[in-house]
Amino acid sequence: MDIKIIQEAIRNAGIDGWLFCDFHNRDPIAYRVLDLDFCKLTSRRWFYYIPGSGEPVRLCHRVEPSKLDPLPGNLIFYLSWNELHQALKKMLGSPKTLAMQYSPENSIPYVSMVDAGTVELIRSFGHTVVSSADLVQIFEAVIDEPGFQSHLTASEKIYKIKDEAFDLIKSALSQNREITEYEVQQFIVRRFHEEGMTCEGENPIVGVNDHPANPHFEPTPGNTYSITRGDTILIDLWAKLNHQDAIWADITWCGYAGSDPPAKYVEIFNIVRDARNAGLEFIRSKIQSNKSCYGWQVDDAVRVVIQDAGYGDRFIHRTGHSIGREVHGNGAHIDNLETREERRLIPGLCFSIEPGIYLTDQMAVRSEIDVFIHSDSEVIVAGDQQESLILMDL
Repeated sequence: MDIKIIQEAIRNAGIDGWLFCDFHNRDPIAYRVLDLDFCKLTSRRWFYYIPGSGEPVRLCHRVEPSKLDPLPGNLIFYLSWNELHQALKKMLGSPKTLAMQYSPENSIPYVSMVDAGTVELIRSFGHTVVSSADLVQIFEAVIDEPGFQSHLTASEKIYKIKDEAFDLIKSALSQNREITEYEVQQFIVRRFHEEGMTCEGENPIVGVNDHPANPHFEPTPGNTYSITRGDTILIDLWAKLNHQDAIWADITWCGYAGSDPPAKYVEIFNIVRDARNAGLEFIRSKIQSNKSCYGWQVDDAVRVVIQDAGYGDRFIHRTGHSIGREVHGNGAHIDNLETREERRLIPGLCFSIEPGIYLTDQMAVRSEIDVFIHSDSEVIVAGDQQESLILMDL
């Protein structure tokens, strides 16, 4: 953690300071941004105030006086709740605009870590509390060059494994050998391990026909279908290199167990593909023109394609999610459905674009790519973009 870099970001955001706090390890964001050990129990409330300029201040309970020892700044203590309130009021001083892990109306729930009562307390001292979402994105989601390279390596490997999975299905059907969704899923997981990758126990989706109409379907020994000729197939796989700082890759491709897919399947795939491409082109146009681009805008650009085609009610999730050291990261998501994502897409962010159409009890299509905005503002897609269904000539 570099206080000077954090303070520069605070000043650039046009606010006076960033107030961190925690109780019983409720705010993992604070621990990551401040490089604190999240595994140690926090049984008493602590506060850490970083002003835009000047000395930070640490406020700890006397029972846990060393809780914030790794951090720089003046250290003060409290014992009673009255002392806590008095110390907070004094350390923050005259009314200011303060960022906290808070989101108005919970519009960005990923950063809503501070309880309403604490926000009320800070406001009672005359301060204006604003969301730290944009600051969190800078320190949680911006990926450096080594991270980007780990993402590219992971992408290369999962694209290869995706091809192997479809080839495994084709080979089994050509030989009239039974093969199940679960068997293909477990093949992918084994290949992850062989390639030095991990999905951290969150296994990939392999679904045929109506199964992937549940976007988070996961095959198990108890629910698996046997894959047969004429089946529609969706494979969604995600993994990262097996080390702490690696960045995830996450893709979804669709295929058909045969050479002549149903017209409806081709229709919805083409719509989803066009919607995905519309989102990518919207981002490129905005970024290359040096215009601000927000997650909610990209979701709209994608969603309108599916709505205009008459399938708006069958696209039942956000368009995409942030990708980082977690497969669902803490940067801007591509969303104006489940939340209104008002964070900007900035250089260093990685995220998915993955529209879908889900026809209950019939079939489903989703097409997912990973997008990275490089420091030179180039918008990069790791790996190929699926432009047509994978067909199997059996």
